[in-house]
Amino acid sequence: MLLRNILLCLLFLAPGISFSQNTATITGLVTGEQNQPVEFATVVLEGTRFGATTNSNGDFTIKNLPAGTYQVRALLLGFTCTPQQVSLNAGETQTITIQLTPVSREIAEVEVFGVPNKQPEKLDVITRLPLKPSDQIQSISVISDRLIQEQGALTITDVTRNVPGVYNFATYGNKRESISSRGFRGIPVVKNGVRINSDFRGVGVLTDMEGVESIQIMKGASSISQGVAGDIGSPGGIVNIVTKTPKYEKGGYASLRVGSFGQVRPSFDVYGPLNESKTVAFRLNAALERADSYRKGVSLEKFYINPSLEWKPDNMTTLTLEMDYLNDSRTPDLGTIALSDDRYNIYTLPFDKFLGYTTDRTITKNATYAARLNRKLNDTYSIRAAIFRSDLDVPEIATRLSQGKRDENGDFILPGNQRQRSVVQSDRIDKNTVIQLDFIGQDVRTGFVKHTFQTGMDFRTNYLELPTYSSTVMDTIDVYTNIPNSMPKEAVSKITGTTISEATSIGFMVQDVMEFTPWAKAMVGARYSTTESRSSATAVIVRGDAINPLAGIILTPYKGLNVFASYTNSTSPRTAARLDKDGKELGNERIDQLEAGIKSDWFDNRLRFNLTLYKINNRNMNLQAVERDENGVLIQMPYFIKGGNDERKGIEVELVGRVLENLELIAGYARISAEYKEHTTFVEGSSPLNTPDHTANFWANYQVRNGSFKGLSLGGGVYYVGARPSNDWTNDGVDYHEITPGQAPWYLKAYTTVHLQASYQVNEHVGLRLLANNILNAEGYNAYRTSFINPIEPRNFAGVLTYRF
Repeated sequence: MLLRNILLCLLFLAPGISFSQNTATITGLVTGEQNQPVEFATVVLEGTRFGATTNSNGDFTIKNLPAGTYQVRALLLGFTCTPQQVSLNAGETQTITIQLTPVSREIAEVEVFGVPNKQPEKLDVITRLPLKPSDQIQSISVISDRLIQEQGALTITDVTRNVPGVYNFATYGNKRESISSRGFRGIPVVKNGVRINSDFRGVGVLTDMEGVESIQIMKGASSISQGVAGDIGSPGGIVNIVTKTPKYEKGGYASLRVGSFGQVRPSFDVYGPLNESKTVAFRLNAALERADSYRKGVSLEKFYINPSLEWKPDNMTTLTLEMDYLNDSRTPDLGTIALSDDRYNIYTLPFDKFLGYTTDRTITKNATYAARLNRKLNDTYSIRAAIFRSDLDVPEIATRLSQGKRDENGDFILPGNQRQRSVVQSDRIDKNTVIQLDFIGQDVRTGFVKHTFQTGMDFRTNYLELPTYSSTVMDTIDVYTNIPNSMPKEAVSKITGTTISEATSIGFMVQDVMEFTPWAKAMVGARYSTTESRSSATAVIVRGDAINPLAGIILTPYKGLNVFASYTNSTSPRTAARLDKDGKELGNERIDQLEAGIKSDWFDNRLRFNLTLYKINNRNMNLQAVERDENGVLIQMPYFIKGGNDERKGIEVELVGRVLENLELIAGYARISAEYKEHTTFVEGSSPLNTPDHTANFWANYQVRNGSFKGLSLGGGVYYVGARPSNDWTNDGVDYHEITPGQAPWYLKAYTTVHLQASYQVNEHVGLRLLANNILNAEGYNAYRTSFINPIEPRNFAGVLTYRF
């Protein structure tokens, strides 16, 4: 029996043995231009399923090949090669060498996370150091225009949802975007390093994605390079919108996007050198958009243009001039209402109902300007000078809702389904200027220590003009019945006053990254900031100063793996003038931050894995003093005290890159624990409004590079935002922002959206992309407290036709 079984096994194996003896093998070496071995290159036999990946010595082996003739090609991002023809006989082994040549086109065009092994464009505007993100002791994520185009993203929220722990705080009626991170309300959103809106909480901005080269998200304090917490040194982080810059090769495209709700959006981008010596280059991109909305009576009209010019008089000097202009006219959408303020009771307002008037309109006119000079003094030292300017004007006529007055018990007179409507006019004129000067040294040696350092200064000015208009009460509506959208009478709008605020700040800083060995670095830095502000509302000039340190270490136990830890703090002078019981000013608040994690890149920087842990505490707040009366009721005292503890801590995990030559992947998860731990205003253990405990993101895109379906790309993403408190939870007896004292907030429900894209490159010029957003038609809301309760956009589709030249 045993002998029979052995014979049967040999009989079944015989065809396989015979096949293996009649197959062929290709072995070889993949090298670069200098004949150095290239690791992680993919070697393919075109038109077949056979392939291999090179090892650390650049070697590869492809076995079990049928006899025949093959075209052998090596693939590696940023390189090209000429395919080799190999003819194989049965049982033969051939050895070949393939040489890769770098492509001239910038790799940033084909990567979703920027250029490998290079600092992203304009990141030094924020960090002030010439280091790539993996070498910084701060959590930094960069999303390039490659991903923006791939996903068809049109808003800042669309882009930043690809970064763990970054989420939309509020849209204030879908008329601007406020972004939050790590439990901090509305972190600053800047464009090319200059603040667009000077509100310290970042009430939101608008931009157009056509002019965006990348969006850079730096989480945690940027106080060393950017200043105090009330400015863009926010402890929650900063979002930098980087506009497109000139290229020294000819190219560009024109595209037309047509989508749901009447969207029509033509756009173009053209660039190239202006002279034969390629010392001057330009770029011009622009977009027009006209769209309605899922909401009846809501529409959008937008124009955007972004010209730029760059001059390189020699190989040591670069001067870049930039400008972009946005004119966005849209209907502010009040969304829906909450039928009660003590529990989740959002009314699902039908999309054919609109709570405002047909005359409501918000116009955002924003122009930014930049001039940047980079001059290399030699291979070690360089200087950098830049001036940035932003002019913002936001005139608006909009409807306001109110539940009316309260009765003697504190309850609203109007029932939850009714609102009083008023019309109010407003305007905001906001001008910001930033001047930066830096002296930079790279690979400077003092003994056995190698330094990369920066020392510099910056000067910032802000001018803010806020006219105040009277409002007109128009009528009362019931969401259960028909809602008229024509004004029943003429609205009277008179200026009752204008507040003008001006502020200046100066900062001096130094940063030094010291490399003691190839595997051990330390970073130290300090900044001195001065601030001065005044308002026409008072006759007081407020002055303040602060010193903020930075210290951290970076260990590299393995090439491509950095382990880091850091401490920094940021200073807030916003409430420094508050007086204690003895009439003395309490001074600045200070927020401390500890951060640690792993930054790693794999497969020649094609895949990045980052893990960050953070803890941020503000134990140095200037708090309203409270005492309990004989009945145990909290009474707010007419002075302030020093103390408290607002804490934010959490974990962020990020995986991004090209796991295969034709498969891109972005995945992330964040756990956010934000609590008022010791506070005289808020309930112990409660969370700041609109802070989710969890966020998660996933996106994958597969490109077909060979065969009949070459040029086809398929992608999809899933995004999750956890439940968020609709309001802050104040202590009983404490009045704060018209919140009902002692009332626990209800929570906006968690939601998950799913998005798909398919594109096909017909030839080198023509491409078509189809987009399907929120395909499961998930329901979710963003809100500012219990106002502006706006649903996320329902299921929608778009098609984009692009011609490249």
